[in-house]
Amino acid sequence: MNGKKIPQRKCVGCNEMKDKSLLVRVVKTPEDTFLVDASGRANGRGAYICKDIECFHKAMKNKGLERSLKCKIPEDIVKRLEEEMI
Repeated sequence: MNGKKIPQRKCVGCNEMKDKSLLVRVVKTPEDTFLVDASGRANGRGAYICKDIECFHKAMKNKGLERSLKCKIPEDIVKRLEEEMI
C-alpha cells in the first residue's frame, strides 16, 4: 500500500506538474555551457521541460527557461537545444 513516491517537477513551458521521468532537464553547467541532460544528474542549474517541441517553443517565448536558469540564452544555443529536443 505504501508505494514509492514519484518525484514531480514543473515544466517551464506549460507550467504543469508532471512526473520527473516524463520531462527533460536542460542544464547550465558551472562552465557556462548548456546541455540537455538525459540522466538528470549533471552538475549545474537545471530546468525541466516536456519532451515536446511545442513546449520548448512556449518556454522560449515566455522566457521561462531563461528565468529558471537565471541567464540569457544565446541564439545559437537555442538552436542547438531545439535540435537536441527533436
